[in-house]
Amino acid sequence: MHEPIAYFEHGADMGIIGRGARIEEAFENAAMAVFAMMTRLDRVKLRESAAIEFEEADAELALVTWINLLLGQARSRALIFGRFQLRRDGASPKVGDRRSGPPEEVGTFPSGGTEACGARWSGTADGEPWRDGLERGTEVKGATLTGLAVTQHDGIWEARCVVDV
Repeated sequence: MHEPIAYFEHGADMGIIGRGARIEEAFENAAMAVFAMMTRLDRVKLRESAAIEFEEADAELALVTWINLLLGQARSRALIFGRFQLRRDGASPKVGDRRSGPPEEVGTFPSGGTEACGARWSGTADGEPWRDGLERGTEVKGATLTGLAVTQHDGIWEARCVVDV
C-alpha cells in the first residue's frame, strides 16, 4: 500500500509527494502534503471555500500551478486549507518520466516525457482563517519546477515537486 502523502529532503527546501488512484487524487494529496507542513490538518475547520480554476496542457506544470494557486488563495485571504477537491476536463495526459535522474537531481528533459493533455482543471479548497489553536508549522512559499514529476506506475499516480520553505 502506498501512503497518500510523503516528503523528501532537498537542501534548505522540502520535497512533497502526493499519490492516488487518479491523477486528480494525487494532486489533492500533494496539496495536503503542502498544507500539512503548515499545521495539523485534522484541526482545520472547513468553514470557507476557495474555487481554483486554470488551464494547463502539461500535467507536471498543472501540479505546480495547482499548488501555487492554492498558496496564493490561502495567503491573500489569510486562510489555512484542510480539504481539497480537483477535477480535470479534457484529454487524458500522456505520462512519462521527464527526469534524467532521481527526483533530487533534475537534469535535461529527454523526449518521451509528459505531453500535452489539453486539460481544464477546476477545484475547491476548504478551510478557515488562521486562529488561536492552530499551531503554525513551516511556511511554504511556493512550488518549484525542481524535482517535478507526475508519473503513473502499477495503477498509482504520483505527483512530486520541491516546495520553497
